[in-house]
Amino acid sequence: MGFFKLLKEDIDVVFDQDPAARTYFEVCLTYSGLHAIWSHRVAHAFYRKKFFFFARAISQISRFFTGIEIHPGAKIGRRFFIDHGMGVVIGETCEIGDNVTIYQGVTLGGTGKEKGKRHPTIKDNVLVATGAKVLGSITIGESSKIGAGSVVLKDVPGHSTVVGIPGRIVVQNGEKVRTDLDHHKLPDPMSEVIKEMRSEIQQLKQELETIKGENYHDH
Repeated sequence: MGFFKLLKEDIDVVFDQDPAARTYFEVCLTYSGLHAIWSHRVAHAFYRKKFFFFARAISQISRFFTGIEIHPGAKIGRRFFIDHGMGVVIGETCEIGDNVTIYQGVTLGGTGKEKGKRHPTIKDNVLVATGAKVLGSITIGESSKIGAGSVVLKDVPGHSTVVGIPGRIVVQNGEKVRTDLDHHKLPDPMSEVIKEMRSEIQQLKQELETIKGENYHDH
């Protein structure tokens, strides 16, 4: 596909995904997510030709103006949409398929200083909601959804919905996945500490009463 046709697709997906988009003029001038994607397309072209300094310079200038950091080495497919976008971080070895949507505050990052593939692979038609963190060399299967604020550290099969910290699958292929974790039964560390303290205080009171009783009888 030609470069300019790819840029045209980037505009069209904004109209498909954002009901607030009105005109091409408005979208081209005011959508920071679109600006970040376009800058990345250029930076990635330099990166592939091993002009690493120019690639990083473009990406950092884009980061300054858009608040979105995309490493020039990341591979991004067609019709990628970043909604709002502030705080989005996409790592060097990320691979993102077609028709992927991510929201503000999303991190597609690594988990350490390891070499090689260390960032996620996001398959086609995936949605990653606000503030979600997808970390490490894992794969998010096609047509999956990552819930807002989730932290995903393991592979996710296709057609799944993931929520929570750490992320767990709650829906797969349209059916709810049974889980042993009940939200209303989550452990409360402070409550457990208070219970232990109360128990110890009660035990101390009993021992004190026993000592008082022994002293009384001695007199």
